Amino acid sequence: MLSMAETVVFVHGLYMIGAELAVLRRRVGAAGFATRLFHYHSLLRSVDENAMLLADYLKGVEAERLHLVGHSLGGMVILRMFQRGVSLPPGRVVFMGSPVRGSQAAQSLRDLGWGFVLGRSGPEGLTLPHDAIWNESRELGVIAGTHALKINPLTPILPMPNDGMVSVEETRIVGAKDSIELHLAHTTMLFSRQLAEQVAVFLRNGEFRH
Repeated sequence: MLSMAETVVFVHGLYMIGAELAVLRRRVGAAGFATRLFHYHSLLRSVDENAMLLADYLKGVEAERLHLVGHSLGGMVILRMFQRGVSLPPGRVVFMGSPVRGSQAAQSLRDLGWGFVLGRSGPEGLTLPHDAIWNESRELGVIAGTHALKINPLTPILPMPNDGMVSVEETRIVGAKDSIELHLAHTTMLFSRQLAEQVAVFLRNGEFRH
């Protein structure tokens, strides 16, 4: 029986609005979690600004256990929020294809003079290298894709393995409880039943099914 006591808040990525997370949310919800979506303007606001807005949003979520799941840039917004300090109910966190060490694809766009397409998420966000460290007591799980499906012709050749937009190395973060690589591409991973099952397993148990 679904209970608001255990709630998962999903945070979408760059250019997205959250509709692309509908299938994943439904599958995670079927595993016994209540789900909610945090929508933010990835182009009009910086990662720091969106991190503060996320913190404000979460203050209004009533739950005994509050989990967070971020895709791509969404994971970086979550990470920045915790780095700034926030007090939340206990829970776990999952990053999916999040370039927490900085995005080579975004950096290449900036070098080509196309940095403006990243909006305010580029400067001090996607286009800078980061020392990715998780210092929180809540457990973090990291999912990285390895299906190098390249759709955008402006995306550079990335180190292998990668998901077509983000390399596995860019997703690594010191302090994560567990990590797993799935043969999925950056955006299409959101429609994968396998990924949904892994997200639900980690949120429930604190480790992926290897």
